[in-house]
Amino acid sequence: MQSARLIKQIEQKLRDKYQELEETAYINHIRVLHSFQQHRIHDIHFQSSSGYGYGDSGRDTLEKVYADIFHAESALVRSQIVSGTHAISACLFGLLKPGEQLVSAVGPPYDTLKRVIGSEKPLPGSLTDRGIIYKEVPLTPDLKANLKLLPDYITPQTRMVLIQRSRGYSLRPAVDLNTIKEMVTAIRSCNADTIIMVDNCYGEFVNTVEPTDCGVDLMAGSLIKNPGGGLAVSGGYIVGKSQLVDQVADYLTAPGLGRELGASLGQNRLLYQGLFMAPHTVLQALKGAVLAAAVFENLGFEVSPGWSEERSDIVQAVILRNPEQIRQFCQIVQQSSPVDSDVHLEFANVPGYSDQIIMAAGTFIQGSSIELSCDAPLRPPYAVFMQGGLSYEHVRYVVERLVEEFAGSKENHYG
Repeated sequence: MQSARLIKQIEQKLRDKYQELEETAYINHIRVLHSFQQHRIHDIHFQSSSGYGYGDSGRDTLEKVYADIFHAESALVRSQIVSGTHAISACLFGLLKPGEQLVSAVGPPYDTLKRVIGSEKPLPGSLTDRGIIYKEVPLTPDLKANLKLLPDYITPQTRMVLIQRSRGYSLRPAVDLNTIKEMVTAIRSCNADTIIMVDNCYGEFVNTVEPTDCGVDLMAGSLIKNPGGGLAVSGGYIVGKSQLVDQVADYLTAPGLGRELGASLGQNRLLYQGLFMAPHTVLQALKGAVLAAAVFENLGFEVSPGWSEERSDIVQAVILRNPEQIRQFCQIVQQSSPVDSDVHLEFANVPGYSDQIIMAAGTFIQGSSIELSCDAPLRPPYAVFMQGGLSYEHVRYVVERLVEEFAGSKENHYG
């Protein structure tokens, strides 16, 4: 088939890029392995707790492993954290008080977080409704972090600066780690007491270092994205300075109880095994994203990032400019999935989003975006956001099917 020949030709061009990604995965995998060995992980750590979860050694040791891998003082890793947005929200509500200022360093945050903050309107219970002052640093004209403008937004009242590493539903590039280092330096020079927090969703194990290696104070993410390795069935993590993590733990449970509560409910083995698999699983997703970028570039579509660009997350955007082509794209991904392959997709209202959303997610774990999935908001420029892939072979198959649908349609996709 012509699509298979095209993909084979492109794969030859991508060999050096793939080798670069494989070396990163190797370094990360060995880092995880050494941490498991250092903390002497045994079968007993996979056992479960119930009720309050007092004395859950498997849970507590897993948190030490997370802190070690991410070079942080402390970690909170819990299945009771229901999403990445929940993990970030817990940090915001646990650490910010009325009258203090929160600054988003890279423009508006992801859609679901806008409602938590109350950035568009102060919804009941949102941060702004509770008296938190919120500001956004606008992006540069080329949609990058505005390092020159950032210091103008840091004041003595700035309690926290939030850096969203991944792109969300925007075409700005993911924030690279060198830029995060520069942002940390700029913020510290203006207010040394400001908490610097990174939303690390989709970014874990993409590079050989993490934002916590760049001087940030706190970092959070979802276990059904990169660090769960496709095995964690729910949960989120928070890593960073001990005092801050403890404050967030007190918010999640109750002051004085904090991290002592939270039964593992049979999830420990999956969380350990998923973390061990995470660098390899992220590699599969990255190789798939690079292939999709190269193929759609070849077909004449605009993509972000380009296949040869450095990456700081696993998300691949393809600009289609046409709602119906977005639906077709997502439908092919859904039909090519191992689960729910017969589901018909449409744009619909989804909790937490201001625009209608279409989501292709034929996943073993509901909402898991380290498994191959894609989604898009119903708004210009009508870009589809593709992420994940437990195996490169699956992503390759889906891209081949997409080629069969979209080859030759570039001249129509601006209609």
